[in-house]
Amino acid sequence: MDHDFDDFHGFYLFLASLGLIWFLALWTIWLLGTWAARSRYRLRPRSPLSSAARTAVPGVSILRPLKGLDTNLYENLESTFTQEYPNFEILLCVADEDDQALPVVRELISKYPHVSAKISIGEEDVGINPKVNNLMGGYRSAANDILWVLDSNVTVHAGTLARAVDALQTPTKSGKRVALVHHVPFAFSTESRVGSRIDEAFLNTNHAKMYLAINTIAIESCVVGKSNLYRRSDLERVNGSLKPITSTEPNAKQDGLCGLAAFGRFLAEDNMIASAFWHELGLRHDLSCDVARNVVGNMSLRDYVQRRVRWIRVRKNMVFAATLVEPFTESLVLVAIGSSSLKYFFGLSRWLCIVIHFCMLLIVDLDVYTSLAGHPLPQSIKWGFLAGWVARELLALPIFILAIFGNTVEWRGLEYEVLNNGEVKYVSNRRSFLDSFEFLRRYQPKKYQAVETEPVLP
Repeated sequence: MDHDFDDFHGFYLFLASLGLIWFLALWTIWLLGTWAARSRYRLRPRSPLSSAARTAVPGVSILRPLKGLDTNLYENLESTFTQEYPNFEILLCVADEDDQALPVVRELISKYPHVSAKISIGEEDVGINPKVNNLMGGYRSAANDILWVLDSNVTVHAGTLARAVDALQTPTKSGKRVALVHHVPFAFSTESRVGSRIDEAFLNTNHAKMYLAINTIAIESCVVGKSNLYRRSDLERVNGSLKPITSTEPNAKQDGLCGLAAFGRFLAEDNMIASAFWHELGLRHDLSCDVARNVVGNMSLRDYVQRRVRWIRVRKNMVFAATLVEPFTESLVLVAIGSSSLKYFFGLSRWLCIVIHFCMLLIVDLDVYTSLAGHPLPQSIKWGFLAGWVARELLALPIFILAIFGNTVEWRGLEYEVLNNGEVKYVSNRRSFLDSFEFLRRYQPKKYQAVETEPVLP
């Protein structure tokens, strides 16, 4: 009997020790992310490239995939026309010539005649990912090796491009060349919908501090594709296999299809491109001191849940082990583990631990928000933001449980099945019968690509 008690006590001691280590480790990661946000984003110096001569800086082609009238579209696109960089072109890509975004694009081209801007109309069917298909025309016609792919719902500061090129040309501390520069998403909501507020709270606190901490440690690729800057010459060497290139030739490439077209089979093409640079070429990523201001828009609670489910299921089929650990990084699970361990070792009240934990977590998250935004949480959205923060914490575990059992995801009205290697296949269309017919017609293999080029006005 005593022997059984000793075994039980030893097992509980082991669990309590493991729980305390995990609790302290997660808080260390959170504080690292908070420190990274403070040190990187509270000062944003002007890059010397902003005032350099055109011939003194590398040219950049900005690719913006467009579909319909996204929230804040005019201001989002205008932020690329006003970049303080002397040598860039803008390629605005739409799949259809009747796309609603085109009048906005043409108005901006007329407003900024000194900016080299072109419209690429048409898509090339290289895979299941409509964003990649949309981008192929601009990708092939880009005049420069450096590409900046920027989502249509993102707006950026005028100095973002210059600072990103600076980062791309600066080697990492380990001496490895930087292949990709990315920007942490910073959400702002133009609506007071429940889903909008929750997504805003998630991206600007929990997601941001974990994203920054992982990229500070830099032991693995971790990239969100809202705003990515990289070289086309690097992309043309990789294919998403994530297997290192064995040849010792300086410009050796993978066998078979390479370049952007090779990533059309992935739903998370941005993450796969970054991973390919990391694993296939042995290169690294970097963050500049700018954020990708992501306009959330009119998002319902259902929209938010679907979005989170989608990306959890994508990650599950790309990095299964890491995805299984995610619930144990959520604050509710973590505080249950930590408070039990602290009670076992020090006799502290669980409720006291819970109150202290969430008070400190809120302070840390608001500090991250202040660093990314450049200002404290505005009073005008204070209570809505805090309600979204609480809802995010409460919903995290139920959403994970919903997401982990299943492989189908919805994106822009279409349903896909995520495969084990991170690829996807088309399942069905959630739209009307007429829209379904149109989708099938458009996604048949094409033998041409329509490109409309608008010259720079004198």
